[in-house]
Amino acid sequence: MADNNTLLEKLEGLVSRFEEVSTLITDPNVISDQKRYVKLTKEYKDLSEIMKARKEYIQCLNGLEEAKMMMGENDPEMKEMAREEAAACEVRIPELEEEIKLLLVPADPQDDRNAILEIRGGTGGDEAAIFAGDLFRMYTKYCETKGWRLEVSSYTEGAAGGYKEIICSVTGEKVYGTLKYESGVHRVQRVPATETQGRVHTSAASVAVLPEAEPFDVEINEGEIKWDTFRSGGAGGQNVNKVESGVRLRYNWKNPNTGVVEEILIECTETRDQPKNKERALSRLRTFIYDKEHQKYIDDIASKRKTMVSTGDRSAKIRTYNYPQGRITDHRINYTIYNLAAFMDGDIQDCIDHLIVAENAERLKESEL
Repeated sequence: MADNNTLLEKLEGLVSRFEEVSTLITDPNVISDQKRYVKLTKEYKDLSEIMKARKEYIQCLNGLEEAKMMMGENDPEMKEMAREEAAACEVRIPELEEEIKLLLVPADPQDDRNAILEIRGGTGGDEAAIFAGDLFRMYTKYCETKGWRLEVSSYTEGAAGGYKEIICSVTGEKVYGTLKYESGVHRVQRVPATETQGRVHTSAASVAVLPEAEPFDVEINEGEIKWDTFRSGGAGGQNVNKVESGVRLRYNWKNPNTGVVEEILIECTETRDQPKNKERALSRLRTFIYDKEHQKYIDDIASKRKTMVSTGDRSAKIRTYNYPQGRITDHRINYTIYNLAAFMDGDIQDCIDHLIVAENAERLKESEL
């Protein structure tokens, strides 16, 4: 019961904070301060989950005590009901304890954000670009199953198909917290369409998933942005080449971690509407700077972990797609399955679920140290 009391004490300390936040998010002064309001509503949502688990936990503890008392009754029917109730509570209590411990560990503050997804062909020439295209299709299918909106910002096609580079935004619920596990180098082993001898080649593509920044997350002097417009290429008929809808921005930014001034160059050709392309280019600029400024935070987390599940070196090889064997292997958690066709068709949730479990185990270990 001592462990129960310790956990209840921790939960009790959060009740007053939950009540305070509940009041604050209805305060007009707080609502007018957008940055503070967003932060508080996120905290309210997290605390609501903890309070819900706390309520069930207390009900189970009380239910177990009542059931034990009822088991002393003379009525056989009452005794049997009490035994069933006690058994159900004894199963549920440890489950709730694990859930609550995990809820009490601070989550990645970026998890609820939308994301910028960048896929680039790596080693392997034309085959790498084709594979980058396959990965883009895989993520497109996956986003459809999640009900997320995926919008392409810019792309460069490969000579034999696929993409040398494709960048898109993904909007929905907990996008970054789900897709962040995909950051890293993806390796493919298969016979390329251009191979005449039937030999298996190894190629690679890199995936970067960045948390999308909100306008108030970073400070940008928009007056210092240099804008260019140009005619978009690609499919879309003659209008694409006649109208200067593509935008290019250049911005000099001083990295606060290194003190070095870097020129950032971003192009956006997603739509035929120039203002929309400008807006999306600005969003990517904010995300780029936000990602750079938060790299220290990411490195700090990575340095504490023995295994890199969702953070750390983006150049690390995370997964192999072996076509001759129909096999997928995620090297971070030794996860192997043989349903490559379905996986490439967007059925990647099981792999992500295993990665989430592995990261949660890491987070619990960290909290106990």
